[in-house]
Amino acid sequence: MSADAFKAFFRGHPAGVAVITAVGDDGPVALTASSVSSVSVDPPLLIFSISSLSSATPTLRTAQSLVVHLLDADDLDIARLGATSGVDRFADRDTWSSLTTGEPVFHGVRAWARCAVISRMDAGASTVIAAQAVQGSITRDASADDGDEAGALVYHNRQWHRLGAHSRIG
Repeated sequence: MSADAFKAFFRGHPAGVAVITAVGDDGPVALTASSVSSVSVDPPLLIFSISSLSSATPTLRTAQSLVVHLLDADDLDIARLGATSGVDRFADRDTWSSLTTGEPVFHGVRAWARCAVISRMDAGASTVIAAQAVQGSITRDASADDGDEAGALVYHNRQWHRLGAHSRIG
């Protein structure tokens, strides 16, 4: 399958949106990812992949710990920030702070988990990272059914989408 055909294959497959952050010798880094998946609840493990093209990749390839921010539609600005090349993602000090362990955390996101990296695997032009969640916070409960939920943030066909009660079909 060609690269273009493979991209088209996944373009029709919606994915949740996350921002991954870490800190390295040159300061904090961030990138937006749609490849985050849970692997196990006991122990709490997740995986994601990062492209070799991202400016954050060198730091994430060597970080021993990182933060995975799971976003909802209220967090669209942070998703866009992590996806934009050539910008200082940490210029606005009011939007983030460092944990006592050093990793940057964006304020007010739906949920975040500080993770210890347990494994890395080269996979084509990407790196797959497995990590164990060791600390976290949930600001907005995704299971709340009170009409106030922001709605899941989904990336589909190169566009951002909000899921909510209006999009339920079953």
